[in-house]
Amino acid sequence: MAISPAATAAATKRRERTNMASAVAAHVLVFPAPGQGHINCMMHFATGLVGAGLYVTFLYTDHSLRRRGALVVPRPLSPPTWLRFMSIPDSLPDDHARAMGEKRAAAAAEEEDAATRGRGKRVKASPKPETEAEYFPEKRNLEDLWLSAFPVGTEWENIDKIKEFNWNFENLEKALEEGGELYEKTVYLFGSTEPQLLGVNGESKIVLIPIVVAVDCPFPPSDKIGINSVQRENEEILPMKAMKMAWVPYFPLEDRLSRIDSLKTKIFTLGCTQRRSALRHLKTERVKLFDYCMPYYMPLNPPENEDDTVINILYPFEPPIFCEFNWEMDDYEDFADEKVKEEGLPEDEREKMKEFLKEKVRERKRELKQAKEARKKAIDDMDPKIKEAFENIQFYKFYPVKTLDTPDVSNVKARYINRYYRNAHHLM
Repeated sequence: MAISPAATAAATKRRERTNMASAVAAHVLVFPAPGQGHINCMMHFATGLVGAGLYVTFLYTDHSLRRRGALVVPRPLSPPTWLRFMSIPDSLPDDHARAMGEKRAAAAAEEEDAATRGRGKRVKASPKPETEAEYFPEKRNLEDLWLSAFPVGTEWENIDKIKEFNWNFENLEKALEEGGELYEKTVYLFGSTEPQLLGVNGESKIVLIPIVVAVDCPFPPSDKIGINSVQRENEEILPMKAMKMAWVPYFPLEDRLSRIDSLKTKIFTLGCTQRRSALRHLKTERVKLFDYCMPYYMPLNPPENEDDTVINILYPFEPPIFCEFNWEMDDYEDFADEKVKEEGLPEDEREKMKEFLKEKVRERKRELKQAKEARKKAIDDMDPKIKEAFENIQFYKFYPVKTLDTPDVSNVKARYINRYYRNAHHLM
């Protein structure tokens, strides 16, 4: 049977339409995730589809996807007409992290290209001005030693006045360093203050001068504090711990980074652990005790005034009457008459004052007798080594040295320390 050319052409067209329909039906679109692991997984799946005679097209937005995918596609199974890659616009939102990164990278590349095209002669940037280094003076090894010695007997409200000037005690430091009078000696230091009228910036001003007393002795000179003043009728001798005071070791600056338990020092300062912030919780009488404190010391030799017959009198009247009475030189009757005439003491107080004077004289004589007995007993019971140390004890009184920013104290120096230590052997 002969087939007409027209029929042959029609059959050919039908086969082409059938093949096209089959191709469309056998076409798979793959949109993988951007991660490499997902790409490899989908590529294995895609090569299987290609091997089964299907067309596979990858839709991608990551430009590295095509390169990554091509690395894992088996060459015999991937005819270019059957496995294709097609780029589509990225549908990520503008504020997505990956989209923002791509935009920044593109902008940076564009700026780099523009800079390369229009780059002119490179201009050397002017050097930044160098800031002048700031240097601080190196602290001396014993610079804060004088501050470690508590200013005994200074009113709490006046302690801050000590720092009104930048006082310098280099004389104390040199005495304790090699070549000094106190080098390698055991010393006990306590502080105090002396108000003096000094010239400051061309004007006269009351200045609270700090002083430091150094006791050259291998043993603590005392563990007691004396409380006495003209405002108090009776003297008290208390243990240091009753006033929160004690001798504490001092370590020079160069030793403070070492282990404390391995250090040895021969310098001790009188410290006080009473916190100023806690004073408001104390009674006024307790706070005032600190104002009347002074380091106590009982010398082996009797004090010069032990046989003194003069006593200070504070007669309780309004206003109080301050006076001195010598029980060997003054007469009770004449003394009372003098106060009536000169001090305005009423007549009815004459006899009261006479009895008051007699009682004070008896108290003073009793105190002197007890002091003599106590001193004798203490000396008899004293260890021979301690007794020898006290016989050779030396007191050094240090005043601040003159500097450009501190007042000159050279004209107000005095050897007197207090009523117990009396006078210093060395005035520095």
